[in-house]
Amino acid sequence: MARDYYEVLGVPRTADAAEIQQAFRTLARRHHPDVNRDPAAEDRFKEINEAYGVLSDPDTRKRYDRFGADFRQIPEDYDERVAANQGFGGGGAYGEGPFRGRRSAARGGPRVRTEGDFDTSGVDFEDLFGDLFGGRAGRSGGPVPGADQEAELTLTVEEAYRGGRRKITFGGPGGERGYDVNIPAGVIDGQRIRLAGQGGQGRGRGAPGDLYLVVRIAPHDRYRLSGRDIHVDLPVAPWEAVLGATVPVTGPGGTATVRVPPGTSTGRRLRLRGEGMPHPKGSPGDLYAEIRVMVPPSPSPRERELFEELAAVSAFDPRKQT
Repeated sequence: MARDYYEVLGVPRTADAAEIQQAFRTLARRHHPDVNRDPAAEDRFKEINEAYGVLSDPDTRKRYDRFGADFRQIPEDYDERVAANQGFGGGGAYGEGPFRGRRSAARGGPRVRTEGDFDTSGVDFEDLFGDLFGGRAGRSGGPVPGADQEAELTLTVEEAYRGGRRKITFGGPGGERGYDVNIPAGVIDGQRIRLAGQGGQGRGRGAPGDLYLVVRIAPHDRYRLSGRDIHVDLPVAPWEAVLGATVPVTGPGGTATVRVPPGTSTGRRLRLRGEGMPHPKGSPGDLYAEIRVMVPPSPSPRERELFEELAAVSAFDPRKQT
């Protein structure tokens, strides 16, 4: 069953040419086989190309809007034949004669893929990608710039914090391609790194597109990120929490010291200004140490004696605290 081309591009039937082109650009970048490793990406990319090829041409779009999935099977002189009552079994109405039982998708009937439908088998996707982004210039023989492409780059918190050069490899239909990437210190999740001229190849002396690496920060067993702020748990002993203490706290940039105020309970956050993720063009984030009061899992006899003594003399009841 052929999908409705408007549904394929995710646009309403009232969409104008600019909306159709923008939807195509977004989907094509996302599903191009060179940057999307999903086995279904190639089929999805062909479907997107097919839909755009029909809806981007005003005349073809009119025929599709009128006849739906069967539009390629309808002769261009259909109206003239109907008017002359020719070529349709004498009935003069769509749905009779050679098109009996094949209702138009635009009229609410089933959508049927026919032999005349778009066939992308054997297509050079690199060439097609650049041609489609270049619009009709590609068909007129002029230079066509290559398409911009995207790929995800997964980093640990430490790698994102430090930055530096890294060799990466991406696989695609044309084989693996290696890149030497300069990662800025302090990149955050969702940030894009541009590799100029490393995208799709242009045609007819057209410049190549760019490759954008979308940074994804992998989950960490110790650090939690919120933008450029870093959150980390800080274990303290009961006496440190009661009496106060200066204790070390480790972040991805190294170890610093923080003052635990007397009377600190679990959940209190201590802020270390500027110790979060670096920012090459602004202020760095902060490091937040969240207190976790820990007790000895197996107290020694003397420790147990002291805790029992404390329990006997203390009037503190945590369940009555507000």
